[in-house]
Amino acid sequence: MSYSAVYGIDYAKGADLLTGTTTHTGRWCALQFTSSSQIDAISSNWTGATLANHQFDSGTIIYGVFTSVKLKNGHCAAYKL
Repeated sequence: MSYSAVYGIDYAKGADLLTGTTTHTGRWCALQFTSSSQIDAISSNWTGATLANHQFDSGTIIYGVFTSVKLKNGHCAAYKL
């Protein structure tokens, strides 16, 4: 892990800006919502309650292993794993 790692995120690996309503695929460890956003569909290692149709406020960060994200609206920075 590089010295740029904070909370398990290696910022040296970069991020993808997810916008629009298409399905984005990759491998990310955190999603930081940069505007009020709603998830349409998501694939992750989360168990229990689904993140689909959930509204996130700007500035909210969620952690996990995310491999597919489709937004209904808004945008987020997806930090690469």
